[in-house]
Amino acid sequence: MPLIIPIFLMNRGCPHRCIFCNERLTAGDHPERITESAFTETVRTHLDSAGRKSGPVQIAFYGGTFTGMEREEQSRLLELAAPFLRGGAVDGIRISTRPDGIDGENLDLLRTSGVTTVEVGAQSLHDGVLLRSRRGHSAADTIRAVALLREKGFETGIHLMAGLPGDSPNRFAETIDRVIALRPDMVRIHPTLVLRDTPLAKAFQEGIYLPLGLRGAVDLCKNALRALTAAGIPVIRLGLQTTRELEKPGAVIAGPFHPAFRSLVETALFLEMATALLSSAGRESGAPALPPADAGVGSPLYFTLSPADVSNFYGAKRENIKILQERFGLACIRISPDPALPRQTLILTVGEKHLRTDYSGQITRIRLQEDTRHGMDHSTQ
Repeated sequence: MPLIIPIFLMNRGCPHRCIFCNERLTAGDHPERITESAFTETVRTHLDSAGRKSGPVQIAFYGGTFTGMEREEQSRLLELAAPFLRGGAVDGIRISTRPDGIDGENLDLLRTSGVTTVEVGAQSLHDGVLLRSRRGHSAADTIRAVALLREKGFETGIHLMAGLPGDSPNRFAETIDRVIALRPDMVRIHPTLVLRDTPLAKAFQEGIYLPLGLRGAVDLCKNALRALTAAGIPVIRLGLQTTRELEKPGAVIAGPFHPAFRSLVETALFLEMATALLSSAGRESGAPALPPADAGVGSPLYFTLSPADVSNFYGAKRENIKILQERFGLACIRISPDPALPRQTLILTVGEKHLRTDYSGQITRIRLQEDTRHGMDHSTQ
């Protein structure tokens, strides 16, 4: 993921207001017009705070519909970024837009102006859900837009929302399947929140709309993350980016708002992965459950994973550890962090047997080159 320097358009270019939208809360309070001085200061501040460039850098025009603005305004904003592109401080430009705001002529302008990535706000690929959400475009518009973007050579992302009006677990799963078929380069997902001063807030207050609960939202996004990862499509964000405005009392009226939503999803997925590995090991041994693990050095049962994933494996207050110990009758679960192991990977060692899985859910037997049973003990005792 490149270093992103965000420039917020604040609904500019949007043909109308969607039922769920309150840009002042989700993006923060930004000026309506982006001046040259404000633009330059924002970019330089981000570049200075990032220090020496170690990876790609993009200026990103977020919020609103970039291609829905007048062509003169698009050109003006792109020209503001031109000096940073020419000087090599920035490698490309990223924009977000609507599926029905993309055409070949406009894409040619974007390409010659340094735009390399286009994120499409699809939200759903079910026409009934789009209609009830007042999106003003169809699933076919998204399919056409993504195909055109890929044809023109743009890196392409798709934004999705779980729990929109008229949506259901089956419809959301169908949307994920259709997104996988489109083969985007990345996906963002966040659950629908009921924000103040929106038509959705009125529908909620009238009992017309019922938002997802936190557990339901986590389950939907967990399944989506697993499916997209198995298809080789990165999910670069889960949940809304928290802003000061969003955290103020009364900003979120209802819905599964959590400042660490992705962590909740990945914690649930690691519990599922660990359960699958332990169940598989038990089946292979012919026993309904694994024998309790000894708490001492040389315990025959332990998990190996990336150090960056350890907190998600534990869960809040070590909840995953407690669930696994109770479910499988384990006195302790040993953890062996391995910096060489890729993230989203989990290895279970039982005696001389090593089973591996990842977010895709596939389980394979492997042979480890080095014994790492010097890991950390975690016991209920």
